[in-house]
Amino acid sequence: MTTQSAPLFTATTLGSPRVGPNRELKRAVEKYWSKKIDRAELEAVAATLRGDTVRHLADAGVDSIPVNTFSYYDHMLDQSVLLGTLPPRVAPVTDMLDRYFAAARGGTYDGMDIAPLEMTKWFDTNYHYLVPEIAPDTAFSLDPAKILAELDEAASIDIAARPVIVGPITYLALSKAVDGAGAPIERLDELTAVYAELLQLLAAKGVGWVQIDEPILATDSIDHLGALAGNVYSRLGALPTRPAIFVATYFGPLTDALPALAHTPIEAIGVDLVYGCVDALAAVPALADKTVVAGIVDGRNIWRTDLAAALDTLDTVRRAAGNVVVSTSCSTLHVPYSLEPETGIDDALRSRLAFGAEKVAEVVTLAKGLAQGREAIASEIETSNAAAALRSTDPRLNNTDIRSRLDAIRAAGASGRGIAADRRTAQQKRLNLPTLPTTTIGSYPQTTEIRVARADLRAGRIDEAEYVQKMKDEVAAVIALQEELGIDVLVHGEPERNDMVQYFAEQLDGFFATQNGWVQSYGSRCVRPPILYGDVARPRPMTVAWAAYAQSLTAKPVKGMLTGPVTILAWSFVRDDQPLADTAAQVALAIRDETVDLEKAGIAIIQVDEPALRELLPLRSEEKQDYLAWSVEAFRLATAGVRDDTQIHTHLCYSEFGEVIGAIADLDADVTSIEAARSHMEVLTDLNAVGFSNGVGPGVYDIHSPRVPTTDEMIVALREALAAVPAERLWVNPDCGLKTRKTDEVIESLRNMVAAAKVVRAER
Repeated sequence: MTTQSAPLFTATTLGSPRVGPNRELKRAVEKYWSKKIDRAELEAVAATLRGDTVRHLADAGVDSIPVNTFSYYDHMLDQSVLLGTLPPRVAPVTDMLDRYFAAARGGTYDGMDIAPLEMTKWFDTNYHYLVPEIAPDTAFSLDPAKILAELDEAASIDIAARPVIVGPITYLALSKAVDGAGAPIERLDELTAVYAELLQLLAAKGVGWVQIDEPILATDSIDHLGALAGNVYSRLGALPTRPAIFVATYFGPLTDALPALAHTPIEAIGVDLVYGCVDALAAVPALADKTVVAGIVDGRNIWRTDLAAALDTLDTVRRAAGNVVVSTSCSTLHVPYSLEPETGIDDALRSRLAFGAEKVAEVVTLAKGLAQGREAIASEIETSNAAAALRSTDPRLNNTDIRSRLDAIRAAGASGRGIAADRRTAQQKRLNLPTLPTTTIGSYPQTTEIRVARADLRAGRIDEAEYVQKMKDEVAAVIALQEELGIDVLVHGEPERNDMVQYFAEQLDGFFATQNGWVQSYGSRCVRPPILYGDVARPRPMTVAWAAYAQSLTAKPVKGMLTGPVTILAWSFVRDDQPLADTAAQVALAIRDETVDLEKAGIAIIQVDEPALRELLPLRSEEKQDYLAWSVEAFRLATAGVRDDTQIHTHLCYSEFGEVIGAIADLDADVTSIEAARSHMEVLTDLNAVGFSNGVGPGVYDIHSPRVPTTDEMIVALREALAAVPAERLWVNPDCGLKTRKTDEVIESLRNMVAAAKVVRAER
């Protein structure tokens, strides 16, 4: 078909959640991995979820429905399958689905140990994607089976769907060169030819529209993005037979890319009007011939849309564009399915919220108001205005005691500690640790027994006292295990914690923890981000009793385990009525109080984790320094209340650390443990380049793969680390917490880790 027959549409969303409203896909995938169900049973669950998703959108009034947004693990991994770029090491896995999971998770297949693809953050969200590998001999080849199957599936229930694919610029920009290859973006012309082949195939199938996601265009991470976009989409737009092309951008404003896209033959451009700016549209006259898909409903936070203000913005868009479609700003992958199951939310807070289903309803409502006038949605606007008024008078959003105390601490300059070298001497005198001390990051496996106990407590089958005793038994078992393994610095294992952010949110004022607000973090890993809606305060100690109990069981030091202020913000849905820096400082003050109480309880090592430090990094260079300044200030505020002989650790993971490497040094933690196994210690060179001179624990094995690393592998990793870090500053630890691993895997892996440390220690 030609583009002239492509139907116009008025209301859409850029994508949908895929794990299921009750995490049905997570459970099915994990059962498949453990061989409790077969492929047919897994596919049946997936098909049901896909069908339910498109039906819900159609029933809600969405008139262009995205497909190919479903994934068993990750949409970037799906794109690698589509483009034929799975790494050669998975090729011997004969079953295609198992090959897919081998690339995602690694493991042993037919006696072969396979390393997974690296994982990192999807732009500045809490979603993780699998990084494609582009080698010199990588040959792009089209495998459209998944897209075609999902189109057929939608057609079988009379839905003319719009397939969604990751764009060629974004795909290559987020890929990694391996085996001496040049920058992946250098292969753009070659890859564009494969996209042209796909578009012609879709046209032959009768597809009216295709959505090509190019969020990289909202960044300045690659030079000449506008020119690249102009070249690619001029070429694809010039195809004689193709679907209408909708290039979706999101997560920020467009600069050079907007006029560049507007001057190509494509039909529609998606702009993020939540995190972008509507004024830029008026400066591009060529938009008068385009459809602008206006991302006016926030796809990544849970606050209700101000309908009146949104209509004002849409009126501005309409003056600049040939046609306007109302949409979410990005996929609703980043928010929970529906507000309906949340029965415990007070009316004042509930009135301000919109989860996935509610956001779809807002899109349809705004499309109606844009087409028919404000009077057509007068009651909805009245409700929206009432919610905004109620929010402005809620006293929970203005705790004067906390604000005054924070001002006083800042005025006193209480966000620094003594000189790092002096601290190191005092800490070694207190701790007397061996060279290359071994430790773990914090969590140990959340066993079936732990989950059952937690469920029994929620259901009232056991009381709080019985639950606490069960968790104490787990702590005692973890302490005993670590002592038996010979680990030097212990942790209590965190059996009492449901999640490293939610656990604290449930104990801090200003937060609400949902019952069923699940979102996908990566693969089958789902989290329930709490809602940070008001001023934050710590009414009482949160972790002290657990840490003190664990320490009472051993003569070895036990780390107190806390989550840092930036990560608590990054992994929550955060209020949008004040600067993030102010909210971070409030959270930091609560964590500071906890560190002081841990120290008073005799805890000599306190770990304040910031795995999300890079996650909140703005996508544009001009905004990054301000963010890094306040994020470092928040961490130092949180950790500066303890004595110099109390050792502060932090942990970072799942990021490309290059842009924040200076900030990692500025945190001034005594020991920084950091993801390094998948990237083969590359981060240490970057740390050295900025003069990092404190303790560091580069992960010696990847805990996100089910395979157990050998002692020899970890000896090699430690020797690589020692080439960059002197032994007196080097720690030995896994990449991350062990919560998601099985106990037998953990025991064998840690036994090998301790053995490796002993071998390398003896070499010094």
